[in-house]
Amino acid sequence: MANKKSDILNSTVGKDSPLGAIIRGERLRQNLKLDDLTRLSGVSKGMLSQIEQSKTNPTVAVLLRIAAGLRVAPNQLLPASPSTPRVWKIIRSGDASALFPANPGCTIRTLSPLDLEKQIELYEITFKPKGRLVSEPHFVGTEEILTVVQGQVSVRSGDNETPLRKGDSVHFAADLGHHIANVGSAQAVCMLLVWYRS
Repeated sequence: MANKKSDILNSTVGKDSPLGAIIRGERLRQNLKLDDLTRLSGVSKGMLSQIEQSKTNPTVAVLLRIAAGLRVAPNQLLPASPSTPRVWKIIRSGDASALFPANPGCTIRTLSPLDLEKQIELYEITFKPKGRLVSEPHFVGTEEILTVVQGQVSVRSGDNETPLRKGDSVHFAADLGHHIANVGSAQAVCMLLVWYRS
């Protein structure tokens, strides 16, 4: 699957590709500077600049980090073929069908189309004070990228644990038992990208 995604990127990114323009357009739409996106995605300013100018091709991992930093589904950054509509599905903020049960003190809202389930999934997670999301190991090779939009959380994957504040992002193995916990006294909001690599 990873090779196929790489082939897609290599076939759609080039001198005349709009991928860089799409990323730059989304960044500007959110009033973000290159420095802001570097902080949110963990991708260097130089690399982002090269990508936006279509001077280099991002790897799938880099594209995922950029998408997580911009808080959009990765497929929104890929150029569409002439026969493919740019908008496949809109998930409205008040759509109750996008919400699903989680641990007490935690609300999860899906932001990615259901037909991408078990490929790439994007979620908005809201934690009440002391709320947490505990997850069993996912499929082998699954990874997650979490970005804190508001508040303070702690992320644990296997034996590794790290505290995160607003604007921080972490990329971790999700084929181990893992959890995310609100360690602050106020509500915390995170964006979570789940990537099934295998």
